[in-house]
Amino acid sequence: MKKNIFTLAVALLLGIAGANAQGSGNYPHKTPEEKVKAVHEKLDSAFKLDADKMKQADDIFLTFYKDQDKKMEELRAAGGQPDRDAMMAARQKLVDERDTKLKAVLTEAQMKTWKDEIEPSMRPQKGNPGGKG
Repeated sequence: MKKNIFTLAVALLLGIAGANAQGSGNYPHKTPEEKVKAVHEKLDSAFKLDADKMKQADDIFLTFYKDQDKKMEELRAAGGQPDRDAMMAARQKLVDERDTKLKAVLTEAQMKTWKDEIEPSMRPQKGNPGGKG
């Protein structure tokens, strides 16, 4: 009887540890390539860009997501809790650089659609999707 309870307790603890290792909260970390794929699909359905422009956009986003991940790692590696303002400023600088490059690929109307509709839809939603509270 004690052996069964012990085995059950160990299995339960391992299950909890495994679930916690899967990612933080509801937002598992996506690779830059996974993020680019999601943006690619949105841009393709919204704008039907030709292959050359789509490749340019994919390259811009891949660079952006890789640079963003690298910068956030640098800020975290500095020790302690990263400064929220520094993180936001670094991210905004990368966004501005990305958008400058995108303006060479997208029309003015497409850029407006990107900023007003598509980009906001790409952000993780806060809260508990699919559950209460």
